[in-house]
Amino acid sequence: MTDRPNVLSIVLAGGEGKRLMPLTADRAKPGVPFGGTYRLIDFVLSNMANSGLTKIAVLTQYKSHSLDRHISQTWRFSTLLGSYVTTVPAQQRTGKSWYQGSADAIFQSLNLVRDDEPDYIIVFGADNIYRMDVNAMLRAHIDSGAECTVAGIRVPRHEASAFGIIDSDESSRIRAFLEKPADPPGLPDSPDESFASMGNYIFNAGPFVDCLTKDAADDSSKHDMGGNVVPFFVDKGTAFVYDFTGNDVPGSSEKDRNYWRDVGTIDAYHLAHMDLVSVEPEFDLYNRKWPIFTNQPQFPGAKFTLRGTAEDSIVSSGCIISGGDVDRSVLSPDVVIDKWAKVEESVLFDHVRVGRNAVVRRAILDKGVKVEDGAEIGINREADLARGFYISEGGITVVPKGFHVYAQ
Repeated sequence: MTDRPNVLSIVLAGGEGKRLMPLTADRAKPGVPFGGTYRLIDFVLSNMANSGLTKIAVLTQYKSHSLDRHISQTWRFSTLLGSYVTTVPAQQRTGKSWYQGSADAIFQSLNLVRDDEPDYIIVFGADNIYRMDVNAMLRAHIDSGAECTVAGIRVPRHEASAFGIIDSDESSRIRAFLEKPADPPGLPDSPDESFASMGNYIFNAGPFVDCLTKDAADDSSKHDMGGNVVPFFVDKGTAFVYDFTGNDVPGSSEKDRNYWRDVGTIDAYHLAHMDLVSVEPEFDLYNRKWPIFTNQPQFPGAKFTLRGTAEDSIVSSGCIISGGDVDRSVLSPDVVIDKWAKVEESVLFDHVRVGRNAVVRRAILDKGVKVEDGAEIGINREADLARGFYISEGGITVVPKGFHVYAQ
């Protein structure tokens, strides 16, 4: 065996995802489908697996059944060398309350740390779209001598007020962690840019456990990773920022290098799908050197009949395009588009049916939605609202799971 450090990876997957409603009405946010066949959590787990980090605990809480089932059916490593991916529900180990924040979720699960005795603990979120060599960040953390390292992505300073911002010096030491500041600080080497926190952290295990224990005893704390834990290490002078710009993932193109999207809103979620379908995609799902893993359903290949077409689109297995037209859209498995139907700039989940002469434009259709012959979605805002559909600020119409849409 090598003398490589013992690393425990923790994925925070207990978020409610209120801003993604109604897609999170029946599932946890990390369990929301993405890109045809994936779930949001597949991206962080793939990054860890591709980085050789194979001891992973996924902390769940909110409506976790769908997510738990996906992980148990998909994410199975060989146990011969101690690898595992395990879901850990809220267990009330420290009292009668559920998770009171991201830091509290880990504090309530410290039995995982005691059992595994890691040298380093990696804590990542579960609901962003990106590729990252996590091992490169770990090496940077060890080389810097930090006790806490936060991944930061460069954003234009005039847009930085929407993020948690990292103020660091020339040596990458963090001076302050600022939540959505009105006047974000620029970078030492680029005054017009700021570091936004990606919500990804690496800690030395001992100091991290000490911090969580002190935080749990503080009744005034919100028990938040960014708001309470990181400032603890900032005050000690042992927190550093890792510049995501320098993260080199094998097989990445110039266009999708350092791609990172927070898909926490319906508009961001839809836009991230549109990033997938261009000729030169903003995010390339077809990078074979750093694959995104998932459980592919057992369906035959997609079929096109009666001159059905799909342009600039992702069409998953089991789909039948029978005389309809699909443009700039993402179709999950077992979707049927009937004769003369039109689907434009839309995301269709599993088992959706779109009938003859129906129109679906700039919409997200959850699993099992049936659009009857001649029905229209995304054409008449008032009609969509009257049927109870959610419409985002950007004009994206969301049809909830299992809904039947009739012509009016």
